[in-house]
Amino acid sequence: MKKLRVSLFATLFLASTASSLLAADDTKEVDRVENSGKVMTEILNVPDDIPQDLLNKAYCVVVLPSVLKAAFIVGGSYGRGVMTCRGGAKFTGPWGAPTMMALEGGSVGFQIGGEATDFVLLLMSDRSAKGILTSKVKLGADASAAAGPVGRSASAETDATMRAEILSYSRARGAFAGVSLEGSTLRPDNDANTKLYGKEIKADDIVLKGAVKAPPSASLLLRSLDKKSPHRKS
Repeated sequence: MKKLRVSLFATLFLASTASSLLAADDTKEVDRVENSGKVMTEILNVPDDIPQDLLNKAYCVVVLPSVLKAAFIVGGSYGRGVMTCRGGAKFTGPWGAPTMMALEGGSVGFQIGGEATDFVLLLMSDRSAKGILTSKVKLGADASAAAGPVGRSASAETDATMRAEILSYSRARGAFAGVSLEGSTLRPDNDANTKLYGKEIKADDIVLKGAVKAPPSASLLLRSLDKKSPHRKS
């Protein structure tokens, strides 16, 4: 009986320890998803934000909060964030569960102003969305990219932005503007997905197959996007 109690106690202790470690392990990812929601909400509420008609045409949105300039200059590190896409086979439904993403240096480190910069990328085609979900994509080479226009309408769009598969924006020290990220790469961060969702899961399974539900940490991000642009318009 004593041995049974010891064994039961050990089992419960190990289960509790494993649960605590898992909870601690996903803290950074949870914070990153929550911060992405705050960044997106704030940007959508500024006077000169992302043009409504461009957001309505977007298939997916990538948000990378608080990217440090030093991270791109020292050791080839990268900024991390999330990507959420519209649901359904044709990307026309509500915004879905996010997948963790990583933006790697290129020349972007020398374009960042201020100590920390938030980035938002609009994916304007299903090809760019599916490509990024399955592999590393170099902006400007594997997918055409351009600095996005700002304002209430996209009337200021140039031919470059009209043709671009990815439009990118930055916010630093309160200033929001289009920024070129050509030369940098964007890829799924599947290790972070494992930590966020508690199991190994690929980015395309999350987005294209609806394999998991959105975590509570993504509620602000998805609610803000659903309110601002509930359905994609071609």
